[in-house]
Amino acid sequence: MTEMTGAQAIIESLRINGVDTVFALPGGQLDFLFDAMYDQGDDFTLIHSRHEQGVAYMAYGYAKSTGKEGVYAVVPGPGLLNSSAALCTAWANYAPVLCISGQIPLAGIGKGYGDLHEIDDQLGMISHITKWAERIDSADAAPAAVSKAFEQLRNGAPRPVEIEMPMDIMASKGPVELLEKTSRGSAPAPEDSAIEQALEILCAATKPMIVVGSGALDTGDRVLNIASRLQAPVMAFRNGKGIVRSDHYLSANFPMGHALWADSDAVLAIGTRLHWPLVMWGKDDDLKLIRVDIDAEQVSRICKPEVGIHADASDVLDRMLAQLEGKAFQAPSREQELSELKARIDREVRAKVGPQMAYLDVIREELPEDGIFVDEVTQVGFVSWYGFPVYKPRQHITAGYQGTLGFGFATALGVVAGNRDKRVIQVSGDGGFMFNVQELATAVQYQLPLVTIIFDDGRFTNVQRQQREWFDGRVLCSDLHNPDFVKMAESFGAAGFAAHDPESLRTAIRQAFEQSGPSIISVDVQEFFPPPWPFLMMPQNRKAVCS
Repeated sequence: MTEMTGAQAIIESLRINGVDTVFALPGGQLDFLFDAMYDQGDDFTLIHSRHEQGVAYMAYGYAKSTGKEGVYAVVPGPGLLNSSAALCTAWANYAPVLCISGQIPLAGIGKGYGDLHEIDDQLGMISHITKWAERIDSADAAPAAVSKAFEQLRNGAPRPVEIEMPMDIMASKGPVELLEKTSRGSAPAPEDSAIEQALEILCAATKPMIVVGSGALDTGDRVLNIASRLQAPVMAFRNGKGIVRSDHYLSANFPMGHALWADSDAVLAIGTRLHWPLVMWGKDDDLKLIRVDIDAEQVSRICKPEVGIHADASDVLDRMLAQLEGKAFQAPSREQELSELKARIDREVRAKVGPQMAYLDVIREELPEDGIFVDEVTQVGFVSWYGFPVYKPRQHITAGYQGTLGFGFATALGVVAGNRDKRVIQVSGDGGFMFNVQELATAVQYQLPLVTIIFDDGRFTNVQRQQREWFDGRVLCSDLHNPDFVKMAESFGAAGFAAHDPESLRTAIRQAFEQSGPSIISVDVQEFFPPPWPFLMMPQNRKAVCS
């Protein structure tokens, strides 16, 4: 037993579990937590933001890009609520994010006295957007609660969790017994019969394909090995990009996947919701579906697969690969067919969204192969989902289906904090960037060398396009008044550069990479970009649609 405060017990338990970076915004209910972090000295990297949404998104970016737990701390009530958009994003994208929230004094919880930052049933509220949440009511209970949090983060489907501690418990001392590091438990074992049934379908298929999501991020070598034996193209939409290199003939982007889906007779879906293909493209009896997921709810969501396997993707693929090797199975090469299809799809994409692709081409050429790209809910960001090549997992960070406008800039700062040895480029629209513009101060203060490209067209483009097309041009609240982004960046102490076309963007990126701190590149966009939707909202191409 060691005498320590509740706050010290939390921080020591984080350290034992390998946490060395925390994103946090100070406030009255966290004073003792910050003091406990101060005691850690150089063993802890502490980055504070200018808004609670900022630290939460930074933790999200850190987690998605590194695969490690992203940890942030905020005051209760409005502070926690300010961070909730990022928790929704983490939930949607299976990100292991730990939220540490302060709380009002223990005796006042649930009483409605009107304590600072009090909200009714904070724990119940946050439980709807977290995998698990718990209040810690004594210092000696902290190690077990933190251990439970990491157990939830490291086992099963990774999703955000929350712990909270009343401010008086953070301050009070008591005897505390620290626990050992929380280890990863064993995942559900896949049934041999299911593996055999899946391989029977896949080996008999003439045009199999594989679809991967974030549940397959750590299985790239095995996915490619199985894909090569089956000659099955591997489609990734957003979170699965890079599991198979984009320049490999077996790698398929979203529109290429749509073309393949129409004729596929077997699909192996690994760690993916498979939402758009099943709901929009359809599934009929001629397409045999095999789903592998650590999230039991996903296995049969939308429609029941021919084979459903609730297990860790690594275990399943290891067993599949062993059986394929034992059978010495090798399908005939489809390299010419798939290479021709890939080239045709690329031509079609460039014909319809050429302006966005011209900018993405420059970014890809200037960003090192191991660099990380963070998108936004913006025109260039949408096209990047299918038009931006990546070569390893975790190199394209996105908000996924949550589509949280404004997530990108703060998220990318967390990516930089977790990947100091890599270049990071983030793209924003002028609307989304202003959601978290205040974090430019954070980027400068901590000298985070993020390169942010703002496409400035003076409007919420999606909204205005729909107003013009759906409502006879009645435009309302979609025009924007923007600052001079270059001068604004310089006023914060960041570098600012202007561009007006792809080649001037190239020059600006090179100049930005020479800086030791953050850079803003403002790209003046006069005209509407062409709509990205033809390669996203793709039509049904099977006989039936799941619902």
